[in-house]
Amino acid sequence: MSAVADTLTHWINFPENIEKLMFPSRTHESRDNENKGFSSIPADILDTPKEFIFYLDVPGLSKSDIQVTVEDENTLVIKSGGKRKREDFEEEGCKYIRLERKAPQKLMRKFRLPENANVAAITAKCENGVLTVVVEKLPPPPKPKTVEVAIA
Repeated sequence: MSAVADTLTHWINFPENIEKLMFPSRTHESRDNENKGFSSIPADILDTPKEFIFYLDVPGLSKSDIQVTVEDENTLVIKSGGKRKREDFEEEGCKYIRLERKAPQKLMRKFRLPENANVAAITAKCENGVLTVVVEKLPPPPKPKTVEVAIA
């Protein structure tokens, strides 16, 4: 009975397992010390026939606070060294009595892109606290032609 349950669980989670193979996040790798001091950015990834679309939550950050780059030819890197700004009050006698919305100063997320990602065609926009990064897909390679040669 346990083997059946394990098999069912595996097949039910199949899309998530494929996504993890195609887009593994390197943020939590223990051997990657360059991420020390950075917090992870929550992300959703949509695979469409023509492109990959990444949706990342970046509330309170402007587009000038965010950097989107490609490293090592196939690693999409999204990071921010900027911090979210609190509303300042000009009037004397105003002070915060509770600060619960703590924001990390540094955010970073890395994704290894699949081979069919066109790293030369990446666009990004930041709107309403959501960063949308679109990575176009390369066209599939042409199928090899078979030419029949007549034997004389």
